[in-house]
Amino acid sequence: MTATHLLDRRRFLGSMGTGLSSIALAHLLNSDGLLANDEPRPPIRPQIDPSRPFGARKTHFTPPAKNLIVIFCSGACSHLDTFDYKPELIKRDGQPMPGAEKLITFQGANGNLTKSPWAFKPRGECGKHVSDLVPHLGGLVDDMCFMHSLTSKTNTHGPGENFMSTGNTLDGFPSVGAWVTYALGSENQDLPAYIAIPDPRGKPQASVNNWGAGFLPAAYQGADFNATTPIRNLAKPAAISAESDRATQDFLKRLNERHLEKFPGDSELAARISSYELAARMQVSVPAIMDLSSEPEHINKLYGADDTQNKLKASYARNCILARKLIERGVRFVQLFNGAYQTGGEGVSNWDGHKALAQQYALHGPVLDQPTAGLITDLKQRGLLKDTLVVWCTEFGRMPTFQQGASGRDHNPSGFTCWMAGAGVKAPFSYGATDEFGYKAVEHVTSVYEFHATILHLLGLEHDRLTFYYNGLERRLTDVHGKVVTDVLKS
Repeated sequence: MTATHLLDRRRFLGSMGTGLSSIALAHLLNSDGLLANDEPRPPIRPQIDPSRPFGARKTHFTPPAKNLIVIFCSGACSHLDTFDYKPELIKRDGQPMPGAEKLITFQGANGNLTKSPWAFKPRGECGKHVSDLVPHLGGLVDDMCFMHSLTSKTNTHGPGENFMSTGNTLDGFPSVGAWVTYALGSENQDLPAYIAIPDPRGKPQASVNNWGAGFLPAAYQGADFNATTPIRNLAKPAAISAESDRATQDFLKRLNERHLEKFPGDSELAARISSYELAARMQVSVPAIMDLSSEPEHINKLYGADDTQNKLKASYARNCILARKLIERGVRFVQLFNGAYQTGGEGVSNWDGHKALAQQYALHGPVLDQPTAGLITDLKQRGLLKDTLVVWCTEFGRMPTFQQGASGRDHNPSGFTCWMAGAGVKAPFSYGATDEFGYKAVEHVTSVYEFHATILHLLGLEHDRLTFYYNGLERRLTDVHGKVVTDVLKS
């Protein structure tokens, strides 16, 4: 029987040619970053002490930002009437939009191109054009990084708010704030790590979904209160003295500690005890931070909180002051809402200007403008802006046309503007662009996933590695999408 030759001289020499060329090809592909990596980077789940669920935790890398304020304009604030200047829209006002003869959007057919009722003017040293609807914010363009090419997956308000706040159009997913506080905890152990401040008119359309914890531990959901509606059930009964209240709390603490000693390693019990202890500390910390009476006159004037003619503006201004105080105290994530779910008719309580945009935005603009600009100015004057990222966003944009038979703009998820200011972002800077009419994003088209990835990066978190294992999957804020928009980052 003849032995089989596994490798004779002829086969050896023949294999050398293809083998060496394969090695060379692999080297070239790897040099160009085109070679697939079979070893995915492992997920990063924070190590959380159940007895201190809000204890400050390490970032994935050294970040520029320590805290975050998100200002959310509910109702889809029109980019074309605020921050996205389109000379061609002004030039062709009243003409049909090319290629849109049969265009049907959320509420139906569209009319002609319609310029903004407000003039755009160059602002700041950079000369960025901003609408007269928001002149105070326009005065801060040198501190802002605009992203003019955002897109959304939906043209409906509830799912749109969900998408911007949670990265998913469906209910039940964790909010950005929940992900951040799950990852990083907080520097302040006497206040919640994540606080949502609803508009004075009420909660937004998606309500608590905007600050919910979803499938993350419930501890990481936002605590919602504002300057006029404090957290309920914090005050002690009038019949109980402060001394008796403190003694009761100390006694309860000793009982809890003894109970925990009997069940070492019970993380749920430790977390529950921690939540009760935080609630007790909040009886002192929350009333103190809610007291705005000590704010000096010049601060109230800066924010517009002294406006006796526009009470809604003054109420929103006090919410902005509250946001600054929370950041001063080390609260990690503050979510500030401008606009609420519709009450009193379409466009009355938020930015959903379908039928009478000029009249409706004339009311909403002053409420947003001076208080929000005052917040940024105050943060900057106090040196807080260097460590704080401020994000302004909305769920989607509006059409460059008016709706047929109406004087307002329909929903437009194909292109809209958001901006950032503060720690880690280039300013003044504009990234991306919509087309000549402001209808579709055409330059550096950016999804909400990229937007979220960039926000997490500025806080020192790798969006593709921050995960939570749920229902058999490694879940993350950006799902399986998104890249950091490095062009907007300060070098």
